[in-house]
Amino acid sequence: MEAAASTAGARDRLRFASLGSGSKGNATLVSDGETHLLVDCGFGLREAERRLARLGLHPGQLDAVLVTHEHRDHLRGVGPLARRHGVPVYLTPGTWLSGRLGEVPSRHWITPQARFRVKGIEIDPVTVPHDAREPVQFRLAAAGRRLGLLTDLGHPSVHVIEAFRGCDALLLECNHDVHLLQTGPYPPRLKRRVGGQWGHLANAQAAWLLRRLGLDRLQRIVCSHLSEHNNRPELALEALVPLLDGDDSRLTMAAQDPGLDWQAIT
Repeated sequence: MEAAASTAGARDRLRFASLGSGSKGNATLVSDGETHLLVDCGFGLREAERRLARLGLHPGQLDAVLVTHEHRDHLRGVGPLARRHGVPVYLTPGTWLSGRLGEVPSRHWITPQARFRVKGIEIDPVTVPHDAREPVQFRLAAAGRRLGLLTDLGHPSVHVIEAFRGCDALLLECNHDVHLLQTGPYPPRLKRRVGGQWGHLANAQAAWLLRRLGLDRLQRIVCSHLSEHNNRPELALEALVPLLDGDDSRLTMAAQDPGLDWQAIT
């Protein structure tokens, strides 16, 4: 805890951490030392508070919660956290109209492709192809560094490729292995949804996208949102390592539990 708190207290450096990433809940912390943002909260209130404490933060220190879309594994804890601790919530009108959030003390609209700022962090919301009402993912910048958060997209569209080029770190969806999805326990309709153009990225699609984004500038690449039933960490890494000439030192994994400790972008 002391190490996490010390890292969280550093100044003038963009960094990020994961409370957990996967089918059972997703939440990502981004900080420049002065501004603390939580992107999504797919965990119940007590669990979210516990995971934040593990990373050295109290919910009252959060400057905002940014919401990508209304699916439960991203939205479940947003309302309770905002109401209990008075945290402002930023989301698209489409996500709000899903009716799944409930009232919050402070609500701010996100307009896709329209940059905004929360204190010291600049935020670009990017429309992505996903089966939600008005989904976005985020590129965030501070201290001359850029972080891309890119999960929950069915395919790597040209728009996404253009928007996420030039990042210094990238949290990238590696949701499923195509063979495991096809032969796994999901019913046919759910398999079509997950593997479709508005579902989730397969390992091979993540590798294809990463190649087109370019790797020269990327310091950290985080495999995230792995399916519990349709993927394995070694399969995700196997898809991406060849792009790095066999050097996996820049690769890491955001697990469902315990998430991922603070990662500094230097």
